Amino acid sequence: MSDHGRDTSPHLAVLDIDGVLADVRHRLHHIAGPRRDWEAFFDGVSADPVLDEGRAEALAAATAGLGIVYLTGRPERCRADTVQWLTAHGLPEGELVMRRDADRRPARVVKVEALRRLSETREVAYLLDDDPEVLAAAASAGYRVRAAEWLPRGDAGGETGGDALREAQETLGRS
Repeated sequence: MSDHGRDTSPHLAVLDIDGVLADVRHRLHHIAGPRRDWEAFFDGVSADPVLDEGRAEALAAATAGLGIVYLTGRPERCRADTVQWLTAHGLPEGELVMRRDADRRPARVVKVEALRRLSETREVAYLLDDDPEVLAAAASAGYRVRAAEWLPRGDAGGETGGDALREAQETLGRS
């Protein structure tokens, strides 16, 4: 990418954004239920609070000398807002890998494909993600994974809207 810097470290920490670094709970109501408002959901990325645990993980990886790659299911059209958000929250510089705007494949497919591309030139030390299906697919493909479990994944009617987010990531290919 280069929008948020590029590092030449031989080993990469690959970090998800939504649910790992960014608290998306305030926007989940846009995609819960039968009438989903994807424009409003993605328009809200700039207002996401940072998750302190995720920021600490990103800073620790950078301090340890790992290159940082932010691997997100957000569509490419959110790039400028995402780069601005990463910078505003003091996250380390790194490459930003996003979903193509028209790509509706499940997050587990998109992210494992991206990990394979990344590992062609550098070693992926680990993937930090909150999506169990992404973690399982990446582990099955031979990548070391770490689960971000600090933001609870509840049901769509619950506090986090986790079912809505899971459906967006794995069924609808939207986040």
